[in-house]
Amino acid sequence: MYVLVDCDNCFVSCERVFQPELKGRPVVVLSNNDGCVVARSNEAKALGIKMGVPLYQIQGLVAAKGVQLRSSNYTLYADLSNRIMSILRQEAPVVEVYSIDEAFLDLRMMGEDYDYEAFGHHLVQKIGQWVGMPVSIGIAPTRTLAKMASWYAKHYPGYRKVCYLSTDVKREKALRLFDVAEVWGVGWRRKDRLYAVGIHTAWDLVQKPAEWIRREMSVTGLRTWRELQGEDCIPYQLQPRRQTICTSRSFAEPVTTLKELEMYVSNYASRCAAKLRREHSVCSLVTVFANTSPFRQDLPQYSPSLTLTLQTPVSSTPEIVGTALKALRLFFREGYQFKRAGVIVSATSDANAVQTNLFDEIPAEQRARFDKLSAVIDKINVRMGADTLKMGVQQLPKDERTGKDTTWRDGIRHDYRSRNYTTDINEILEVE
Repeated sequence: MYVLVDCDNCFVSCERVFQPELKGRPVVVLSNNDGCVVARSNEAKALGIKMGVPLYQIQGLVAAKGVQLRSSNYTLYADLSNRIMSILRQEAPVVEVYSIDEAFLDLRMMGEDYDYEAFGHHLVQKIGQWVGMPVSIGIAPTRTLAKMASWYAKHYPGYRKVCYLSTDVKREKALRLFDVAEVWGVGWRRKDRLYAVGIHTAWDLVQKPAEWIRREMSVTGLRTWRELQGEDCIPYQLQPRRQTICTSRSFAEPVTTLKELEMYVSNYASRCAAKLRREHSVCSLVTVFANTSPFRQDLPQYSPSLTLTLQTPVSSTPEIVGTALKALRLFFREGYQFKRAGVIVSATSDANAVQTNLFDEIPAEQRARFDKLSAVIDKINVRMGADTLKMGVQQLPKDERTGKDTTWRDGIRHDYRSRNYTTDINEILEVE
């Protein structure tokens, strides 16, 4: 059996963990710069708020129905997700993290006599008590069926958050009632085409012969077809190493000075370096890009980018930040209002298999110090909160008018952002 653990309305539920006053009220989470809706509570869905709708289009509904707005707080969401995944690794021998809010548990070695349904209810109770996150659990002989079962667990209260497809009779009943567009691996893009040939449910799909499935839906569709019939045919795959890592943002206000753009680019480069180290990777290429707003044709347009090659693949913050700033300074021009910038590190490889360069300008001893410094930065920032320790270029100098320190700003408008309750000592929950 496979168990799919799916967090209910993940981003909204994360907000409710530390703000219980939001429970039972319509809540939406907004994208970067508070632009559009990226997550909705069930109450918000009932009001007809669609995914991706711009905020300005629902302002009337927000005022009339008391819809609660929250800016995206990915630091909080990622930390709570990591806590849930940690619990799952304690409970199951094999855990496949599928996304920030979903994970498959491989329980095939447990045997036929194992009480899978009781295990599912145990997970629901434990995650709810330890993290405060509501989850829905689907249990079935294949991953595709487990995904379908979790949908039933989420939408039908009678399952009490756990749907277990333990027999062929239950599997057939579930297939007959399940919209084919909701099937994992089919999706809404194929919906109209399948509807046109009389395939409306998952049961209709499995009634088609294998030859038709292969011809019309390719090998991937055939695999889904086999999984729906209870045949386990999706092999476990380790998360592949990313060949490219990008960190970029659109600014809430245009940036015109090199000094401020350096602050943003250095922070993006620092985050790319940290991601490389978390994946035990190094990179050989660093790309920096910046763009003016294409919607402001009344202003001068300039969208430069530049890629520099590192002599030796690295993941240290000082080297990647330094390379990114070098690229930025080469293409920066005065007189433009930049609305977006980003850093891409690519040509990644295993950090334990670095091919050094005989003509490297940086001595090996200095590179070793960079690596040690980066490890210290990671350790302190994990313990004390993101950006607790950073390079000087990652913040602007003191304000000349007020004399106050100017700290790193991500350039994103987040007027409704909640606190980083679990990762920043200055934003922990206050109890009166």
